[in-house]
Amino acid sequence: MRFLRHSLSGLFLVSVTLALIVWAGALVVGAVQARLSEEPRVPPARERVFAVNVVTAEPDTIRPVLTAFGEIRSRRTLELRASAAGEIVEISEDFENGGQVEAGQVLLRVDPVNAEAALARAEADLADAEAEVRDAERAVGIARDTRAASEDQAALRDRAFRRQLDLQERGVGTAATVEDAELAAASARQAVLSARSAEANAEARVDQAATALARAELARDEARRDLEDTVLRASFAGILSDVTAVEGGLVSANEQLGQLVDPSALEVAFRLSTAQYARLLDDTGRLREAPVTVTLDVQGIALTAEGRISRDSAAVGEGQVGRLVFARLDEARGLIPGDFVTVTTEEPALENVVRLPATALDAAGTVLVVNSEERLEVLQVTLERRQGDDVLVRAEALDGQAVVRERTPLLGAGIKVRPIRPAEPSAARADEPAAPAMVALEPERRARIRAYVEASERMPAEMKTRILSQLDQPEVPVQMVERIESRMGG
Repeated sequence: MRFLRHSLSGLFLVSVTLALIVWAGALVVGAVQARLSEEPRVPPARERVFAVNVVTAEPDTIRPVLTAFGEIRSRRTLELRASAAGEIVEISEDFENGGQVEAGQVLLRVDPVNAEAALARAEADLADAEAEVRDAERAVGIARDTRAASEDQAALRDRAFRRQLDLQERGVGTAATVEDAELAAASARQAVLSARSAEANAEARVDQAATALARAELARDEARRDLEDTVLRASFAGILSDVTAVEGGLVSANEQLGQLVDPSALEVAFRLSTAQYARLLDDTGRLREAPVTVTLDVQGIALTAEGRISRDSAAVGEGQVGRLVFARLDEARGLIPGDFVTVTTEEPALENVVRLPATALDAAGTVLVVNSEERLEVLQVTLERRQGDDVLVRAEALDGQAVVRERTPLLGAGIKVRPIRPAEPSAARADEPAAPAMVALEPERRARIRAYVEASERMPAEMKTRILSQLDQPEVPVQMVERIESRMGG
């Protein structure tokens, strides 16, 4: 009986367990079906508002600044070359790289012995030529006197011949006497011809002597110039560079010994694109003499110079583009040829343009503006110039618009924004007053701080002196006061 009772109890428990499992499964199936049959509940979405920095577009007349890079050059550079060959026997102390020389200053001397000897020979030849001229002139005088005497003697012989003819006609003279007189007259005429020939030879000798004298003078002048060429002088005041000469060295004719650069005649050469060059032309197509500013930034110290555009290159160099423009500099203190500088010049003024940050313009030439509903709109603009981190744009509907300063991929047309203007404080700091950098202390507070500083033993003497001198001023730095009072314990 006990076995039967236990069997029935187990069978009952199994049945109850199965019933509970079926009931639980039915509940789970019903819950799943109910869940699947329900419509999904989506929470209401809130529109996201972006805070953007904006700037008000104000059209104005602006003169764009054209920026380029160029190289300082000298308009007057002289190559110093040796005019005479030989040994350098004297050299100036200033004849070195970077040496400053004055106009006419002697830079070096080449051994003048050969040149002096050549000059002495030329002067001796000149003295011989002058003596020959004097001798030829005296010979001409003698020849003229001889011709005159011969002519007088010929005249006498001719009169004697005529007289003998007259006597013969009257029957007094003889034929032999007449013939002798005629022969004497012919001899006299021959003597005149000889005298004229001698005079002509003497005059030719004078001409030859004059020519020889001119050649001797030319040789003397050439020898003198050769002697002067042994001395190298500075043609103008300037600075020396590329100096290679040393005292005692041998130089050959036309050998380059250095360069002389005029520091007061500098110019800058800078290359512009064709579009930039076209903007610098006037109405007649000529390059305007626009003022330029040259800047050389050396470790935070800017060397500047002013000048004006003077000319441009006649042709585009091989493998180059654009135009090479030159500007003369007025006073270029600290600048030397070879410096790489920044060149700025003003272009003609542009009217009705707006200056915006470059980050406000995209590649398509559009900007984002905030409308009356504080939503973004896309506005097409025309880019006129780029000026560093800014751009100059023009558009008819841009006047007075609030333009987004920085564009991001999250911003686009129709997006709700909260504009923040430059003069408007941010929301995080709207209620925070700015702490003043300086503060005026009450006499008691000032005396207490002074007494603490004077009594401090850990503070260096130099720091004490500096702090006490600051405490004597009407206003004291807030940071210093707070630091000292924190050490004092409030």
